[in-house]
Amino acid sequence: MEISVIIPTMNEEESVGHVIDDVHEALKGWDHEVMIVDTNSKDRTREIALEKGAVVIEEPRRGYGRAYKTGFEKAHGRIIATLDADCTYPAEDIPTLHKMLNDQDLDFITTNRFGMLQEGAMSAKHRLGNFALTFITNLFFHVKIKDSQSGMWVFRREILDRLVLSDDGMPMSEEIKIEAFRKVRAIEIPITYRCRVGEVKLSSWKDGWKNMKFLFKKRFRPAHK
Repeated sequence: MEISVIIPTMNEEESVGHVIDDVHEALKGWDHEVMIVDTNSKDRTREIALEKGAVVIEEPRRGYGRAYKTGFEKAHGRIIATLDADCTYPAEDIPTLHKMLNDQDLDFITTNRFGMLQEGAMSAKHRLGNFALTFITNLFFHVKIKDSQSGMWVFRREILDRLVLSDDGMPMSEEIKIEAFRKVRAIEIPITYRCRVGEVKLSSWKDGWKNMKFLFKKRFRPAHK
């Protein structure tokens, strides 16, 4: 299989069907799978995903990073792409990023939401928090990215054995970028970022503080692999 698209979910019935449709449309003619990693949804998220032809993996352990790690373990594709289930990320860009990965002999592509940020797609508080986290990420780990919290990546599954992904929560998003930019051939590409469909689950201050603490922990008490 060529591409596995992994989408973590928790109560995303308003939007998950649209995202899956967009992925299937973007990858029409490609050997691909759409994998929903669901954490205890109480609505019709899982049912809608199955109706739309996705593989549904139930992951009762909470955590953004935990959902992705479970998805990585189950994925069959040579290439992995990630999206949120809220219609914010452009699924239609996956083929272009896949081509870039191959044409430029890259291993990992992350995306910069600030490249083409739609009006109302991100609060001022969220933008400020992202700026602070990205600044510390670049300072501590000598990388050069503009959006440390973006959740859309396209990469070769084979590189996962080389990356230390120690966190099961939101900090895994910044951790995978730190690891990739330090250990494999990685770049950042601007994308269009849209207004979310459905309930906002991110707590700007709570999750931002967790991410900041994680950066200090990883910098001064690093894990090894």
